[in-house]
Amino acid sequence: MFLCREAELAQLNNRIHRAETECIVIYGRRRVGKTALINEFTKDKKRIYFPALKANQLDNLAALSKSIQQFLSPGAVSYPLYSSFDDAFAAITDIVRKDRVIFVIDELPYLCEADSSIPSRLQHLLDHDWANTGMFLILCGSSMSFMEKEVLGEKSPLFGRRTAQLKIEPLHFWEAAKFHPELNPEDNSLIYGITGGVPHYINKLNVRNCSIKDALLDNLFDTSSYLFEEPGNLLRQELREPAMYNSAITVIADGTTKPSEISSKLHIETGQLNRYLKVLIELGILERVQPVIDNGRSKVFYRIRDSFFRFWYRFVPGNMMAISSGNMDKIYDQAVGRYLHDYMGQTFEYMCRDYLVQNFDKLPFPITDIGEWWGTDPRLRKEIQLDIVAPGMKAQAQRAGNRYLIGSCKYRNEAIGIEELKLIEQYSSVFTTASDNCDFYIFSKGGFKDSLKDAEQNHEVKLYTLDDLYAGI
Repeated sequence: MFLCREAELAQLNNRIHRAETECIVIYGRRRVGKTALINEFTKDKKRIYFPALKANQLDNLAALSKSIQQFLSPGAVSYPLYSSFDDAFAAITDIVRKDRVIFVIDELPYLCEADSSIPSRLQHLLDHDWANTGMFLILCGSSMSFMEKEVLGEKSPLFGRRTAQLKIEPLHFWEAAKFHPELNPEDNSLIYGITGGVPHYINKLNVRNCSIKDALLDNLFDTSSYLFEEPGNLLRQELREPAMYNSAITVIADGTTKPSEISSKLHIETGQLNRYLKVLIELGILERVQPVIDNGRSKVFYRIRDSFFRFWYRFVPGNMMAISSGNMDKIYDQAVGRYLHDYMGQTFEYMCRDYLVQNFDKLPFPITDIGEWWGTDPRLRKEIQLDIVAPGMKAQAQRAGNRYLIGSCKYRNEAIGIEELKLIEQYSSVFTTASDNCDFYIFSKGGFKDSLKDAEQNHEVKLYTLDDLYAGI
């Protein structure tokens, strides 16, 4: 069953009805649902679907030949091999001159690795043979750095040829909940925190008629399961030195987040480390974090952005003995269950920020950015941190102050009281002035005490529960 991606599907369907030649670039990390989107879009349409292979030129030519012949002679058991890619593309040209046909090259980076001339060949075809034919070309790839540099980049032969591009991101938390509409918000938030909104992982976790605990024991904390092997498989598929990247992720997962400390633990120079970190950021596994309001003195740090990697590295390596011996069920509550609320803290912050951005038109003022903030409180003489800071547009009048949306996110069972509002008011005063205006938001899984509800009635703060975030899904 195909879920979500309605906006992307609508864009593709709008373009198929036009008579113009199209070159659509679809890219995003592995497992995110690119091929599922393409299959849904083309399921009732004429298409030549070519899944490129991580193989040599001849094997890819044979695969393309088969894809063409399957279109021309469905059900045939043998397929003639074209002598060259030029001959194969010429056959496709003959087809698209007669009919509106979708030609999909899936995993384009594999094909270009086998034959580096492919981008130039496609550029020539789009400019000449396929111009004005109604060709509907889809170029799809999982290597985001390749797609952004070698397909969309200014130095690429294909630069300027794409008519649309779709970067397929993991699902938002409210979209991921559509896979399990029967579950309550807490369970759906946990599934999102474990899978990061990657549809393939949601399906593989397989929370069907069982608890999340049982699903994890069967489908992740088991050496024979797909999800147990997934991080290692992804690193091996994407990287030439998976061991070093694995070490970098492990160090960061253990709480070492500053570049100098990471390089020290890995025993490599900072310059070399920066190359590894850059690649992991491009893959969407890590993120580089700095305060949304930066005075130039705050130091950046790195953390795991991909929720599935973050969950795996948090709970698998340290419990490997129990997992390998088949005893994880005996220690799950102590080794995993008791830490889930703490683990979900970072995920809940992402969810709350996404909720605010999704409801942009309902905010008290237009915001220009959203993130977190930390710094030193000179009065308290300690480091302080705010989960959400969203600056508003700069005031037009010189005398008017700036506006900020300030937020706190608590994924706890207990209700939150008025002291949390007082705390974020105090923290925000470190970087605001008397002329600035702040609107305060508090998000809480466990709800709120009467003192804080009274403050909301007095328009001092806006309060949202986990149920509120999922309302209307």
